[in-house]
Amino acid sequence: MTAMRDKSGRPVVVVTGMGVVTSLGSGKSDNWARLCAGESGIRTITRFPTDGLRTTMAGTIDFVPVEPFSSTDLSERLADIATEEAIAQAGIGRAGDFPGPLFLAVAPVELEWPQRHELGHVIGTDTEIDYDQMLRVSGGGAFKTYHRRFLFGSVADHLAETFGTKGSPISLSTACASGATAIQLGIEAIRRGEADAALCVATDGSVNPEALIRFSLLSALSTHNDPPHAAVRPFAKNRDGFVMAEGAGALVLESYEAATARGAKILGIMAGCGELADSFHRTRSSPDGKPIIGCVRNALADAGVTIEQIDYINAHGTGTPENDKMEYLGISSVFGERAKQIPVSSNKSMVGHTLSAAGAVEAVFSLLTLEHQRIPPTINYDVPDPAIPFDVVPNAARDACVTTVMSNSFGFGGQNASLILTREPV
Repeated sequence: MTAMRDKSGRPVVVVTGMGVVTSLGSGKSDNWARLCAGESGIRTITRFPTDGLRTTMAGTIDFVPVEPFSSTDLSERLADIATEEAIAQAGIGRAGDFPGPLFLAVAPVELEWPQRHELGHVIGTDTEIDYDQMLRVSGGGAFKTYHRRFLFGSVADHLAETFGTKGSPISLSTACASGATAIQLGIEAIRRGEADAALCVATDGSVNPEALIRFSLLSALSTHNDPPHAAVRPFAKNRDGFVMAEGAGALVLESYEAATARGAKILGIMAGCGELADSFHRTRSSPDGKPIIGCVRNALADAGVTIEQIDYINAHGTGTPENDKMEYLGISSVFGERAKQIPVSSNKSMVGHTLSAAGAVEAVFSLLTLEHQRIPPTINYDVPDPAIPFDVVPNAARDACVTTVMSNSFGFGGQNASLILTREPV
């Protein structure tokens, strides 16, 4: 029996519903089966021409049709799918009447190339196409749909209207830590007594030409295009970058008291969360590892657990040379020799890097690990990096006794977030 309050006297926060969609498929069942089987969702891009690009593969979700395509429209649709699954499993509220606030992690929203081309066509060839001219032609009312579609809060507004969340929906973007940050906000709202339930969603459908080119210019992407399923190689010596991917994850959080009062099945406990940010560089990690170290320590302290209690680390594990090295530096600085003994895996080796959605997607996979007592593998781990002596779960799933999981999300711009998830004591 779990106490209603944690060691700090705060309401215990539990998970009663989960939903997920990735390049592996839609729903927890398909994703979990394929994840544990070591299947990859990385494929050659067919959505747009890739001639002349160094990277031609991604974890695209092409089985969810969006016409005409925009990343924001796809993000919205993916969020719908994941949220519907999570709320259905939780059995909370009534249709269109969720009894709590919404916290949404979403990619930065901007006008995409097809829409810019349309505005440019209206401006004409005799006038210089600049920002002022785009404002002029878009201000006449002919492009009202664009005004709504490309507002940062538009996806959150849609979800709030569709699922009937309470209060003003919160949209946030903290780079690759966004999904974990959305969950953290939900946890804190319940702990403060502001809500008995919270809907935490993260979504990203931003595999488009401009985003791909931008990450490529940063030399952040893998160029191992053939075969695409072998491109993501977290913690391997021959890793060469991450692979962009799309996906969404959704969690229904409740106070333990509220969940038990309505007889809900508890899927796991959000025992702790930690964050720490720095301003070292827009993309690079601080070489001393202090932000990651502080973030991990904050999560452990918030959960009231020791390093000996962590049974598994769901790593950020992007597969970039620097990020994987820095993650090991941070974990080993906190865990010491135990860092070499704790099983570690990266879901990104199979689903790719779902960017703004990653923290929530991986939280769902962490909870499924607790449920099934099975650790998904890190595929493509054939050439271990001796400088990163993690106990990486290589290429095949591993059965294990797992009661406490740490899930890490370390983003560009020094945005770092860690979650501690546990099983409900039997």
